[in-house]
Amino acid sequence: MTSSAGAADPWAARLHVVSGKGGTGKTTVAAALALALASRGRRTLLVEVEGRQGIAQVFDTAPLPYEERRIAVAPGGGEVRALAVDAEAALLEYFEMFYKLGVAGRTLRKMGAVEFATTLAPGLRDVLLTGKVKETVSRRENGTPVYDAVVLDAPPTGRLVTFLDVTRAMAELARTGPIHSQAEGVVELLHSDRTMVHLVTLLEDLPVTETLDAVRELQAADLRVGSIVVNRVREQWLPDRSVASAAHGRVDAGRVRSGLATAGLDLPPEVIDGLVAETVEHAVRVAAEAAAGERLTRESGDVARLELPQLLGGVDLGALYELAEHLCEQGVRR
Repeated sequence: MTSSAGAADPWAARLHVVSGKGGTGKTTVAAALALALASRGRRTLLVEVEGRQGIAQVFDTAPLPYEERRIAVAPGGGEVRALAVDAEAALLEYFEMFYKLGVAGRTLRKMGAVEFATTLAPGLRDVLLTGKVKETVSRRENGTPVYDAVVLDAPPTGRLVTFLDVTRAMAELARTGPIHSQAEGVVELLHSDRTMVHLVTLLEDLPVTETLDAVRELQAADLRVGSIVVNRVREQWLPDRSVASAAHGRVDAGRVRSGLATAGLDLPPEVIDGLVAETVEHAVRVAAEAAAGERLTRESGDVARLELPQLLGGVDLGALYELAEHLCEQGVRR
């Protein structure tokens, strides 16, 4: 590992990119992170670029249009706004901004030229998406940034480096003009300490492997890893000394029965057998998660590590605030 992973304070960054293997809960973590960074009266923008309307789902609101709108109030009077970036709309915005093709741009849209352009140059779509994110990070009013922080719910780790680094290839493709300037600006932002990438994982073999691979790929591409967020950490209800034996099926049903009897519970044998089986299953999972956690610690170098608990009731708006509080308690704040 290189030292760049933990060289800078990740929470001093302006852009926070959140990624993870599919199914790890990266959109939920991105939403909780946006709430945490908006605490104490701050304003954050939560952006998605995959067209899944994941933000609307976690906040239980109507699908987001291509405009920034307030989606939540953060503790301490802050607020979170959200934006679902559409590549086609971003291209039309780009035409209007740099070429003044407002009406002509809409005509191109009807002709299907937008889809043609992004098909002809596949990297252009990612340039448009990251370019819009860069614009929100850089935007100012009266000399002050409009947003204290921008949180990007990025593509999964398997496509992350390609998504973030495609602007460098586009900058080399277009030697002059607005495309070159736009791409150069995005490259400068993404490869600076103003951008931190946070990787979401579970304590399972495949997510941990993909996370560690992503750390290495990001560092090789000169992209800064801010933290690894271990999501859905489940409570351990067995003492450490009992985990290994229970994981190998060594659970004394007689002791379980006598312990329950002492507590005033006289349960039939089949219920006791069920409890024993559940204990073994729990111990096996605890042992596997402990091994995955040790590997993550050993191989991730100096990358900061955060943990979020498993929420038994699922994720709703109240749960997002709870997760944001956990992040704040671990030092996440502007």
